[in-house]
Amino acid sequence: MTEGPREAAERYRFQKWQRDQGYTSDEEDAAEAAAPPARGFSAAERAAVVENSIQQAIRRGEFNDLPGAGKPIPGLGATHDPDWWIRRKIETEKLTGLGPPALRLRVENTELDGRLDALSREAEVREALEDFNRRVIDARRQLQGGPPVVTPTRDIDAEVAAWRERRSARVAAQAQADAEDAAERRRHPWWRRRGRA
Repeated sequence: MTEGPREAAERYRFQKWQRDQGYTSDEEDAAEAAAPPARGFSAAERAAVVENSIQQAIRRGEFNDLPGAGKPIPGLGATHDPDWWIRRKIETEKLTGLGPPALRLRVENTELDGRLDALSREAEVREALEDFNRRVIDARRQLQGGPPVVTPTRDIDAEVAAWRERRSARVAAQAQADAEDAAERRRHPWWRRRGRA
């Protein structure tokens, strides 16, 4: 392998800088210029050096206890997916809200009751349901391709009634738990409970 024009120019600049700094003498520069150019390594020689380095690292134990050692390679034997790296990133980072609207709405539909239960006012529940229904209808109107939108719209009045029932059941369960806790505290005052713990 011969030296290219960029490498030769850089070598010249470096040698000039060394002379200016007083690191080399003109005799050393002349001896270096008369020396034959460095010989490049063949592909077989480079492969041998790499293989030798790997074998030495194995003997030193540098590959022991690597993460994933002894475990099967994920996705081995599956069909080729050109978007494998996107799927892996979504799984490892636990990203949400990505993908076509049809899939996002399906996921949101399954989680909607839990999201509604976190709301405390009926007006907020109605607003969330209206927003969900609007997005479902908008997704049905789009002609951008992708999977079809099969998510149904929600009946707002029926969902509000179900939300009220779930809320009253939660309130009753909390009142029952509070009553049991109060009865336990009456049975065992704090000075007696302290010795039992």
